[in-house]
Amino acid sequence: MASQDAEFDPSRLEPQWQKAFAWVEGLVGGRIVRARRQRRWRPAWFLDVEREGRIQPLYFRGDRGEVGSGVYPLEHEVAVFEVLEDEGLLVPHVYGLCPEPRGFLMDAAPGRPDLSTAASEEDRAAVLRQLLDLYADLHAIDPGRFEALGIERPAPDAVPLGDFPRWERVYREKKSAPEPLIEFGIRWIRRNLPNRREVACLHGDAGNFIFEGNRVTALLDFELACLGDPAADLGSLRARDLSEPLGDLRPALAHYTARTGHAIDAAILDFYTIRFSLQTPMAVAAVVRGCPPGTNLAQFLGWYVVYGRVPAELIARRAGIEVEPPSLPPEEPTRRSRAHEFLVEVLGGNGPAATYEQDVALRVAQYLRRAESYGRQLEEEDLDEVAELLGRRPANWQEADRDLEELVLRAPSELDGPLARYFVRRCLREEALLAPAMRELAGARVQLL
Repeated sequence: MASQDAEFDPSRLEPQWQKAFAWVEGLVGGRIVRARRQRRWRPAWFLDVEREGRIQPLYFRGDRGEVGSGVYPLEHEVAVFEVLEDEGLLVPHVYGLCPEPRGFLMDAAPGRPDLSTAASEEDRAAVLRQLLDLYADLHAIDPGRFEALGIERPAPDAVPLGDFPRWERVYREKKSAPEPLIEFGIRWIRRNLPNRREVACLHGDAGNFIFEGNRVTALLDFELACLGDPAADLGSLRARDLSEPLGDLRPALAHYTARTGHAIDAAILDFYTIRFSLQTPMAVAAVVRGCPPGTNLAQFLGWYVVYGRVPAELIARRAGIEVEPPSLPPEEPTRRSRAHEFLVEVLGGNGPAATYEQDVALRVAQYLRRAESYGRQLEEEDLDEVAELLGRRPANWQEADRDLEELVLRAPSELDGPLARYFVRRCLREEALLAPAMRELAGARVQLL
């Protein structure tokens, strides 16, 4: 961790960051006087650079590495930012792309994320209205500017899919085991394409922004920018609300409709919420199963189950099926339970974890402690419900996943409701085990519009 005071010493950094910071200083013609590494699962730094007698705040956004989705490279995001800045959209200036370690340098705009921290309801509503105005501006940019970057325009009959085929291709390249929930969602999406033809540049992960007071200060994170139906950004905004609560979305969506003249009904929003949400488990499934170095396992598991549950919930709702949540069984301690409790105590102590790495380990320990006490009973309950769908009880969860995927791939649409009901309950059982480690995803529920 770098020093955060004026005596910042780059020689204390790891060699890769010494190299990156030397690149930053050479690029902007200044000297880094302060550096703070952002506590998160991807490498990123807030930097204060002294240039011509004044301090300029900058941000180094590192590559995701092995835990990335693999859908788009950093060069894609940098090129999109450059077009957006040229079009006058409210985005930070990007200075350049660092070849090693991979990352890019941009201005650090003032403001903070998390609209739930707004000082008042009036400020929150004003920020959200402005955010939808900015998305309307984004959607009005000529798509040809992004096609010139090599961003693919979907065929007229595939506009609702947007870049979903790219996500599916990467998912299948990395797939190493049965994924019945994901396969169920993919099949539902391809069977239920709405008739949509308008094409615009999409943020691709709407809701990434920072604000101050009652104003948006910058739109961020265009790594998933693509061409598709503008309504897709509204669906992804609804999904973003799960992890970064935005408040009541209905007035802001009505404002977008009034601004653009395009009314979007609930069925269309549900489709895009389902499609966007499913892309998260598609992207993280291989990470969850393989746990490459640098994985924040509890974070990725949380994304996998919450963003897997939401598509199943909305599909069940559209099928008219009410899903009753499973109840947590009585705790069943084992001979090893105390060891799990001890590990949680050692890592967590009586306060927050001292480092990001320690916090990663603490969250896994919290998860395993719950799995030790409740996991066996919840797995038995899960196998009982799989038996209702298959007509026989699998011997274990591996057999259940394999046979469920086979069922999903041949099931008629009439089974969508029962399958969706099962997948919702399956995800909720896993969320019950993850509960102490869920953080911002604890109790997340999609807004019903």
